[in-house]
Amino acid sequence: MKSRRQFIAQAAGITVAAAAGPALGGALVNVANAAEKSDTQTNLPDTQANLMDAFAGESQANRKYLTFADQADQEGLPQVALLFRAIAEAETIHAKHHLRSAGKVGNTLDNLKAAMEGEIYEATKMYPEMAKTAAKEGKTQVQEYFKWADQVEAGHAELYKKAIAVNGKLDKTDYYLCSQCGYTHEGKYEDICPVCGADGSAFYKFA
Repeated sequence: MKSRRQFIAQAAGITVAAAAGPALGGALVNVANAAEKSDTQTNLPDTQANLMDAFAGESQANRKYLTFADQADQEGLPQVALLFRAIAEAETIHAKHHLRSAGKVGNTLDNLKAAMEGEIYEATKMYPEMAKTAAKEGKTQVQEYFKWADQVEAGHAELYKKAIAVNGKLDKTDYYLCSQCGYTHEGKYEDICPVCGADGSAFYKFA
């Protein structure tokens, strides 16, 4: 599909060519064709960007379908829940291929560093700014959850930092997660969640 600029340039060249005769007209057509060729070259799809866009889209689809599956379970529709989870897994397969094809999967130490940097960004910039915006809009519940996520991501960064310090050679341990806010704890945890205040019963062992 031609861009508006390509269409105008080509149309102008052909129109003037018809009125000006073969010599001048041919030159104008060549100019129009050159403009189209130039636009085509500068608008070539960036495969790297496409891979990351596709990765983001498939990743979001996975999480979305898993959430839809939970809703279907609540409504007593187990087969629909199974369908959502099956397709969510297929989207995960796509996402993994896209991420590897984009060259974003390194050795484990590099991956730990990249993960830590991502968590630090979320904790120090992304979620604080989102919380401020939610506050300005009077969306206090959203603001609170952004603050929870902020603290949880900071904790995740510390866990990655710990793993980096020992070159990934972590001692065997279980991880317990708060089902309300995602707070992640090394070892069994039955106390009040330090982030959202949920009861210890909200924690479950990740397996």
